[in-house]
Amino acid sequence: MVFATAVFASLLLIASAKPLERRMVMHETRAAAPQGFVHTSAAPAAKELTLRIAMPPTDIAGLESALMTVSDPASDLYGQHLTLDEVNEFVKPTAETLQTVSAWLSENNITPKTITPAGDQLSITIPVSQANELFSAEFSVFTHVESGAESIRTLAYHLPAELIGHVDFIHPTVSFTPPISGQPLFSAIEKTPVAEVAPVSDAVPTSCNTVITPACLQAMYGIPATATKNKNNILAVSGFIDEWANQADLKQFLTAFRTDMNSSTTFTLQTLDGGVNTQTRSSAGVEANLDIQYTIGVATGAPITFISVGDSNSDGISGFLDIITTISKEATGTRPNVLTTSYGFNEPDLSRAVATTLCNSYMALGAMGTSLLFSSGDGGVSGSQSQSCTTFIPTIPSNCPWVTSVGATQNIAETAASFSSGGFGNYFPIPSYQATDVAGYISAIGTTNSGKYNASGRGFPDISFQGVNFEIAWDAQTGTVSGTSCSSPAFASVIALLNDELITAGKSPLGFLNPFLYSTTGRAAFTDITTGTNPGCSTNGFSARAGWDPVTGLGTPNYAKLRTAVGLS
Repeated sequence: MVFATAVFASLLLIASAKPLERRMVMHETRAAAPQGFVHTSAAPAAKELTLRIAMPPTDIAGLESALMTVSDPASDLYGQHLTLDEVNEFVKPTAETLQTVSAWLSENNITPKTITPAGDQLSITIPVSQANELFSAEFSVFTHVESGAESIRTLAYHLPAELIGHVDFIHPTVSFTPPISGQPLFSAIEKTPVAEVAPVSDAVPTSCNTVITPACLQAMYGIPATATKNKNNILAVSGFIDEWANQADLKQFLTAFRTDMNSSTTFTLQTLDGGVNTQTRSSAGVEANLDIQYTIGVATGAPITFISVGDSNSDGISGFLDIITTISKEATGTRPNVLTTSYGFNEPDLSRAVATTLCNSYMALGAMGTSLLFSSGDGGVSGSQSQSCTTFIPTIPSNCPWVTSVGATQNIAETAASFSSGGFGNYFPIPSYQATDVAGYISAIGTTNSGKYNASGRGFPDISFQGVNFEIAWDAQTGTVSGTSCSSPAFASVIALLNDELITAGKSPLGFLNPFLYSTTGRAAFTDITTGTNPGCSTNGFSARAGWDPVTGLGTPNYAKLRTAVGLS
């Protein structure tokens, strides 16, 4: 990744021989490392840390207002997405903040690098010994028990009093953030049922109750199989934690399940932070193969980009931020209109400050016209994966108000998939577009699960899609996988197809989806799913019911109705 390297030459003060004594104020703290991490030792004093400094935006409320204005179908400015320069005017830090932070760094003989287009985030590299002194911290080595991976973190850090209000966070410090995905389990099957058998309805073969193929999704949701027309209508797929997609497996998949397509159809590779995409078949990722096969296999003809984010930053959250920075700097016409991500975190693993900055970055990209879709998670109400808990665990970024969270359903007569994560966030309040829906659901369930969730938090998921027993090719085999990791890329393909039709008709791509989805017109294009639960934390979780619910959201899409809803017919 190419970083901007401005060093604030006009703002840096001449470093004094000795830093001034300052009153230090606790900035972020946590009582203990998250579940699954153990303290191993003090961090080596000479070990270099690369730290991200995030500064508050000049006018985040103004950016939110602008986003909603261009995303609300009732607005006269609907679809008139912002440019990067316009977004940067909202996101950039104030001159006072820049001067204050720059002076502090200069005084400590630290030269920062600017790593975002708006200049709101800096990167510094210093040894542990200096970090401990600079932040009145105790950086230590923590080990993730299951994987053995080691991270250097601190349970608390301080800032000089004059920096309060000028720094949102220093990272990595108190956030423990290995990327978590559903890591869908691949189950090999001896013979792929390519030939479909008798339908149970007008269009859906009975085999779709057992396994899901692109043909099943086309039949269930009315998704067209005709090729798209616009080569700049890019659908991007995020890849993390050394996950990559194999082209030979993709060819095998298309040969088996999209006989009407050229089996040599492939994807564009983009890398950052040391990302790779090796083509050794046995080392391909199940997650990456799934995402690529069900974007290329459903969004027929759409240009697909696989963005491989490496771990050169040794920190999952930086990768999430860097992918947004990279996309935002791309010119209109090369910037993806849709980005799907099948990875996330348990909300408590991130500090509120880190989560807020991450969510704000999605707000900025959404304002520029990119639809952001995230899998809701695979642990029911217990988080991204099933785990013991006493209160419900939201997932993030899925509960950020500026992304579209996608849950999972199963069977032809659709019901909620029991693993599908959903609930209410603790960091973000209920957004205006879903306030009526959330209030109605909470009123309907009364005291059920009272005290286990935040009744005033952002509700998720927003919609759902099939997510059980998707057939894929992996390591020259065919098999099935399940999870909301299936649901998000498949629904992203639906949005890509709609965008293609909109662009052909001379209209703008959809951009941030949620105000449209929750509108009267938008919700009418979804089939309400009213059965199923998402158990966890020794409870039955939440129940699907009429209207929006935190299990299946607004329901599953009907392509023909969506076309009408977006003004295509």
